[in-house]
Amino acid sequence: MYWLYIIIASVFEITWAVGLKYSNGFTELKASIVTIAAMILSYIFLAMGVKGLPIGTAYAVWTGIGAVGTAIYGILFFSEPREMLRIFFILLIIAGIIGLRLTARTT
Repeated sequence: MYWLYIIIASVFEITWAVGLKYSNGFTELKASIVTIAAMILSYIFLAMGVKGLPIGTAYAVWTGIGAVGTAIYGILFFSEPREMLRIFFILLIIAGIIGLRLTARTT
């Protein structure tokens, strides 16, 4: 269950990171509200996840999924670079997330 909380927290992290772009420096009201709500929910679910997971592992997975998801969103919707080297490094982050998940123990 703790891993599910981390995954949910990560989805909200991607949401708020992308929301920052749409909020246009918090000048767009609807996007700003969604961004702030996603921030709060992301931290709440992260807090729930770290109740049963090592903080270093949970935090690294949370930020890793958030970084990968945000980078992929940027590639797909903001025309960010699709260079092979960039994709390679995104894959390295994914490998790190998987490795941390496989070696983590719940408390």
